[in-house]
Amino acid sequence: MRQLITVTVIGGDKTGVIARITSLLFELGANIEAMEEQVTRGQFSMVLQASWKASQWRPGVIQSALEKVGAELGMEIKLRTSQPHALRRVGLLVTREPHCLEALLRGFENGTLKAKPVVVVGNRSELKPLAKAAGIPFCYLPWDDRVKGETAALKVLEEYEVDFVVLARFMKILSPNFVWRYKNKIINIHPSLLPSFPGPQPYRQAYERGVKMAGVTAHFVTMHLDEGPIIAQAAFPVLPNMTLPKIVAAGQKLESKVLVKAVRLFLQKRLDVHWGVVREV
Repeated sequence: MRQLITVTVIGGDKTGVIARITSLLFELGANIEAMEEQVTRGQFSMVLQASWKASQWRPGVIQSALEKVGAELGMEIKLRTSQPHALRRVGLLVTREPHCLEALLRGFENGTLKAKPVVVVGNRSELKPLAKAAGIPFCYLPWDDRVKGETAALKVLEEYEVDFVVLARFMKILSPNFVWRYKNKIINIHPSLLPSFPGPQPYRQAYERGVKMAGVTAHFVTMHLDEGPIIAQAAFPVLPNMTLPKIVAAGQKLESKVLVKAVRLFLQKRLDVHWGVVREV
């Protein structure tokens, strides 16, 4: 049995960070499984996956060593552990539309989605009764200030030891500072056949442009709005007599279905992101 961990490193860009972290993990007996890093506007970010043999796994020593080097480098270093056969812990971010949250909760309850929902975070409180009925903690976080909202949300996700995040019609834009901490582990549903019609009113844009086919897209969230790697899509015909409310209603039915499909593929470990493109494996 091997112990798996994910290490995230975030801070101002400086020379030698990668070598320092990887050398430390090697000295601690780790085998580095995967690593990805980038620099955006002087901000260094790295996500690293490592594993240990059971005989070499010393969580207290490893945590202490990473905290020490993080302090020396002036960088934030977080460690998340995972068990290969344990249900992954999911955090759900919502605003006020219930249809996607309802579909996800049904999927978790009936076993279609083999994961454990551990917290629902909302920037509004309308969906608290849904979470309560499912026996899941609901955390209301004001989001008028994005920095404060994201800081609080990250603290909640860490407290509940969340492995991945699903945006169930969460109507706030997440910053690179948030997204990088869950690289290719935040799934969103967008009411458009991306890359067409990004932004907050895609159904209205489709209606006004007179499209003949509309649809929805489930994708991983990246630092670029509605441009993340596409996981799944579905479309429906826009008939001549369809009003905007009818288009929205048709789209919402597909949103729930496609989001559940995307989460299921993710949980089945059938997705690989290569050069910004999702491939089923």
